[in-house]
Amino acid sequence: MRIFKFGGASIKDAEAVRNIYDVLQITGHSDVLLVVSAMGKTTNAIEVVINNYFEKSAELKASIQEVKKYHNEILLDLFEDDQNPVFAALKKLFDEMELFLQNNKSPNYNYVYDQLIGYGELLSTTILTYFFSHKNIDTNLLDVRQYIKTNSNFREAEVDWQLTQKNISAIKVKATLNITQGFLGSDENNFSTSLGREGSDYTAAIFGYCLNADSVTIWKDVPGVMNADPRFFENAILLENISYREAIELAFYGATVIHPKTLQPLQRKEIPLYVKSFLNPKLPGTKVGKGSDLQPLVPCFIVKRNQLLISLSSLNFEFIMEENISEIFALLHKYKLKVHLIQNSAISFSVCCDDNYGNFEVLKAVLSSKFSVSYNENISLYTIRHFDDLSANSITENKKVLLTQTSRETIQIVAAT
Repeated sequence: MRIFKFGGASIKDAEAVRNIYDVLQITGHSDVLLVVSAMGKTTNAIEVVINNYFEKSAELKASIQEVKKYHNEILLDLFEDDQNPVFAALKKLFDEMELFLQNNKSPNYNYVYDQLIGYGELLSTTILTYFFSHKNIDTNLLDVRQYIKTNSNFREAEVDWQLTQKNISAIKVKATLNITQGFLGSDENNFSTSLGREGSDYTAAIFGYCLNADSVTIWKDVPGVMNADPRFFENAILLENISYREAIELAFYGATVIHPKTLQPLQRKEIPLYVKSFLNPKLPGTKVGKGSDLQPLVPCFIVKRNQLLISLSSLNFEFIMEENISEIFALLHKYKLKVHLIQNSAISFSVCCDDNYGNFEVLKAVLSSKFSVSYNENISLYTIRHFDDLSANSITENKKVLLTQTSRETIQIVAAT
């Protein structure tokens, strides 16, 4: 069994879907399980639907129609016969989506989000299943929610590994092309849950682990894992081999090619992970597995934009001690600000973090009762693994540096953008 994960960019339109068929002709598709994301920017489009449901009901119908139109245009390009049963299959999914919106009574945004957001994956996998069947590939569509079981922490659900292993082990693996959705699971009440944005990579790793797969391959629009994001850094270099440890470090610091949770289950069973290009499937790409940390050994650059730097100091010049730090982290956890860097002195404490849930204003009011609070918004956090003076200077040049932290192999620089 091989696990292939295809993201939204790889299936953004009819031409891209045909390209996946071509990729499978090169790689083979027997005993393969595809983990598939939503098409193109569908997840963003469904987020608009969800926001309109809560805040702009007059625009709700139009936003749903946008999602329908996008997928129907792909169908009309892929299938000559508009009587193909795939049209009815997609209509059924849209009907389910609209029925939920009509009947839902819950005011819980995160619950509603998870009941709707996964329709992007359900639509994409349905289209691929019918298209590959149309191309005479024997396919088997699996509803991932029947296999990956989680808790009820909507939008960031945690996997129940014991039950998930039991469910996935029951899959009768055939010499066929199995297709399932990334990003999704379900809780004990069978409500849909999601594993966090970009969680499809994690889904592929879960199936790889539970099926004892020979390998997991993440197909991207880049040649493999680069030492820097080519969108932000010139002269990025392909990393041919990366150890599990090094890849986990890169993911932890925010490298976006591999999801942070993806590597841990694969490392436990030493299942190799490949990152390859769906545009050039014959290229070797990057292998993540056992072996030397990095080949070639070069500085690796990671940037996280739209960060928040919060600096706290005591109101009466008392030391910030362990109990203060513990309280601060409890509040950061409560208000869901994800911390990427910390630095403290005797009477000050700074964190660089994400505010993805927009809770900072509330948190600031709470912190202000005990600390003097200063902050910088829309800053960037640069991380360089295996840094040298030249690579560090290339980041700090012509930037206002707010904070720097250095360890043996890693330097982190917080700078105003």
